[in-house]
Amino acid sequence: MNREVIVSHPLAVALFPNASMAAAAAGALHALGIDREHISVVAKSHADARTLAVTMDATPGVDLEDSRPAALLGELGGVVLAAIALVMPGIGPIVAAGPLAAELGEAAGHLAGSLASVLTSAGMPPERAEALQREVARGAVLLGVHVTSADVDRVRDSLSFAGATELEMVTWT
Repeated sequence: MNREVIVSHPLAVALFPNASMAAAAAGALHALGIDREHISVVAKSHADARTLAVTMDATPGVDLEDSRPAALLGELGGVVLAAIALVMPGIGPIVAAGPLAAELGEAAGHLAGSLASVLTSAGMPPERAEALQREVARGAVLLGVHVTSADVDRVRDSLSFAGATELEMVTWT
C-alpha cells in the first residue's frame, strides 16, 4: 500500500510593493543558498507570475495561489467559455483560440480558490490573508519561501532587509 507522507515546514510569506524589489529579494535568497524550487512568486495574474518567476529564477506560485479544485474549475471554465464563444458570429473563433479564453478560465479558478484561503489554511489570520490578497490584486508581488526551521531567521532577515512591507511565517503542509 502506497502512503503519501505529508511533511510540514515553515513558509515565509513576504509582500513587496513592486517586481523590482521582489526580484532583489529573490537574488538575496539565492545568495543564501535557497534554490528556485523553494521560492514561489504570486502576482496579479498567472502570466505575470510566470514572467517574474523566469526573471527571478523562481517558480510561479500556483501552489500558493490556487487550490487544485480551483485550478480544475478554471481549466473547465475556460473550455466551456471557449465552446460558447465558438458560436458567437464573427468573434467566436478568435476568442475561443486566444488569450481571452485563458483569462476567463483563470478568473473562474480565482473565484473558487484564492490566495487568502490557502494562507488561512496555513495558519495566517483570515483578515491578514485577505489583505495580502488585495495587495497582490493591486499589483504588489508576494514571495513564498519554503524553508527549513534552521533557515527561518536568515530568510526572515533577508526578506526584511530587501524591503518586504509585510512578512509572516506560517506552516506549510
